[in-house]
Amino acid sequence: MEAHIHSMANLFAQLGLSTVPADIDNFITERRPLNKGITIDCAPFWSEVQRRFLREEIIWDADWVGVINELNTRLSK
Repeated sequence: MEAHIHSMANLFAQLGLSTVPADIDNFITERRPLNKGITIDCAPFWSEVQRRFLREEIIWDADWVGVINELNTRLSK
């Protein structure tokens, strides 16, 4: 089975957020850096539905993990 490669815009759409590149950049800029020891799925700015999606995708090492890790990296800088 071939894994899907998701873009940051795809992830933001899945999370119910704007997919406009400037909005994505603003979202990240306004919320970084994540506090030390806080995993992306536990960040306080997610809704419960968003948090559950992120957590499940990470646990199941689903095809969203690559872009979730990218978002985590960008939020941690």
